[in-house]
Amino acid sequence: MGSEKALVAEGVCHSYGKGGGRCEVLKDFSLTLEKGAFMALMGPSGSGKSTFLHLAGALLPPGKGKIVVDGREITAMGDGEATRFRRRNIGIVFQAFNLVETLDVSANISLSARLDHKAPDSARVALLLETLGLSGKGKKFPDELSGGERQRVAVARALYAKPALILADEPTGNLDVHAAHSLCEILKSLNGKLDTAILLVTHDPMVAATANEVAFLKDGRIAAVEPTSHDPAHVSRRYLEMYNPAQP
Repeated sequence: MGSEKALVAEGVCHSYGKGGGRCEVLKDFSLTLEKGAFMALMGPSGSGKSTFLHLAGALLPPGKGKIVVDGREITAMGDGEATRFRRRNIGIVFQAFNLVETLDVSANISLSARLDHKAPDSARVALLLETLGLSGKGKKFPDELSGGERQRVAVARALYAKPALILADEPTGNLDVHAAHSLCEILKSLNGKLDTAILLVTHDPMVAATANEVAFLKDGRIAAVEPTSHDPAHVSRRYLEMYNPAQP
């Protein structure tokens, strides 16, 4: 049964390495995302933004803590159960697109159904193609598309199973300025129409301002969550204040 919270993380800790080379990335990290929320997660390189997205997407087990997605505790799941849950309830958009080059656009979008040994929902695929501005591209292969089109296919794939949560990890990182702006507008529009929460990792204030809120990750935990006002200048100013405080 669903929950009013799309994502709840409590006391999450995660580290890499062993012994003297051990590096703590997340320390008592906690965050809540309501259904339908659109939040950007910002922080310097190496602060743990992508690590948390991998934890929230059930791609990594945390060293400590609890993560709940749509009322289900993914940190209590075994590998097989977590894989099935992720496929059916979490959409993930990566910077590198991660499309299957040997499958056409329609097959990439419906990949989760194929992995579940189900017939693809052609009407759902057609709707997503139209929604993402990809009409007429269903039979194309990834190497026949522009970078912006590839990322829109990745977004359509993330939306296919009608997930409670979409995790986007630097989704504009491989795009030019025009394609990045277009993708941000698409995400903003989709968030206004759907009951799917979006957590967007980025270091770019222009991209973060697409979201309704921004969470700043500092010293392994969330230091603040604030409205973006959809103003890149405001987000940029707060980012600088957060990570480069004025010296007395």
